[in-house]
Amino acid sequence: MREIIFDTETTGLDSREDRVIEIGGVELENQFPTGRTIHLYINPADRKVHPDALAVHGITDEFLKDKPSFAEVADQILDFFGDARWVAHNATFDIGFINAEFERLGLPPIVNERVTDTLALARRKHPMGPNSLDALCRRYGIDNSHRAKHGALLDSELLAEVYIEMIGGRQAALGLVTSEIGGLTIEADDGPIIVMQRERPLRPRLTETELAAHAALVSKIGVKAIWVKYSG
Repeated sequence: MREIIFDTETTGLDSREDRVIEIGGVELENQFPTGRTIHLYINPADRKVHPDALAVHGITDEFLKDKPSFAEVADQILDFFGDARWVAHNATFDIGFINAEFERLGLPPIVNERVTDTLALARRKHPMGPNSLDALCRRYGIDNSHRAKHGALLDSELLAEVYIEMIGGRQAALGLVTSEIGGLTIEADDGPIIVMQRERPLRPRLTETELAAHAALVSKIGVKAIWVKYSG
């Protein structure tokens, strides 16, 4: 399954009037990055970057002057995405802008069935939040210290890592099988690793006195003690 984790930066918040000025995307194949990316800056014609948007992404009108229009890069975007799913954080915003640009060119919209919203996924998985991209990076231990401002490709790369963690995709690389020589074989990237198992378990390290003290503590706590569940 092909998925493109993507992000856009825009001149403002109103897709009816504002324009896409940057798009970045990262290709996943069966939930693994392929190394293919797309990154484009786009001239928004006569639409100026709103000061509030400038404070977020830092892309100036001057910088965009010599960049191609959306019409000039639309085919490149469609070729890269192809039949892949469009995956974005708060996808309603990004797809709304993409579809507004497509509509101006007479191109068909991206239908909801082809879209995955990672913000909706995060809210279901972590209902107490917060679920911003920065917060999810912290939750999953993903380094985003180089993210001084928003940027479409950088945000897409970070979101791809977050998305893989959220859906448990990294676990697909871990294969556990029983070894003929008495252990478990872990299929790693650089070949199988055999984890040996003891022929006989180690003797308990707890003394009789310690076991008796523990039993007395459990008895004192009563039926609510969590150890009762496992004492059999």
